[in-house]
Amino acid sequence: MNPTNTYENKRLTIKQWSVQDRPREKYAKGGATALTDAELIAILLRTGSPNDSAVELAKKLLAESGNSLNTLSGKSLRELSQVKGIGQAKAISLMSAFEIGNRIRAEKVEECLQIRNSLDVVSLMQDKIAHLNHEEFWAIYLNQANRILNTIQISKGGITNTSVDTRIVMQQAVLNKATQIILCHNHPSGSVSPSHADIQLTKRLQKAADLMDILLVDHIIIHKEEYYSFVEEGRL
Repeated sequence: MNPTNTYENKRLTIKQWSVQDRPREKYAKGGATALTDAELIAILLRTGSPNDSAVELAKKLLAESGNSLNTLSGKSLRELSQVKGIGQAKAISLMSAFEIGNRIRAEKVEECLQIRNSLDVVSLMQDKIAHLNHEEFWAIYLNQANRILNTIQISKGGITNTSVDTRIVMQQAVLNKATQIILCHNHPSGSVSPSHADIQLTKRLQKAADLMDILLVDHIIIHKEEYYSFVEEGRL
């Protein structure tokens, strides 16, 4: 065995790095913008694995997600836990951070309170349902000035569908004193085109809304960055 080669091949731990290269120290000195995506993730991971530092492990995580934070944040607990060197504890830390980010963004959208177009709806709902592997159906209740009164999950289903009770949608409209409703659900399959069931449900809800003198503004289907608007496609 060549001892020189052994020492040359030995990886340095983060504690052995130069102070200005350590993620936490860099954050303290220069703020979050001074750090790369991998370094920010490394802070969440806290420790590496026997073969990789936390930063190296973070780089591998990002590489497996096409170097996209958005793709990485859409992975399930099981998918993250199965990555070599991650495990459940690190995966939960990552998913918790992603969820906090999602909630902050959703709150910022809701703070504006006003829905002006379909893109506002997508911005509001994307972090809630766009990356789920099961269907969820939501209703956004508005007043006459298009301001959000409430955003409510109506139902939660499986991979291909979810059951929606028209009476619950209308009951919540009355309870929230809404004059307008926007419907929204996700398609885990990847296609945002409405199914026959989606079209029939929209028709039923439109009839129910008309009877109560409530305007059904739109029905939007979301998958990741894509969406389908019934209004934009001339179906409402």
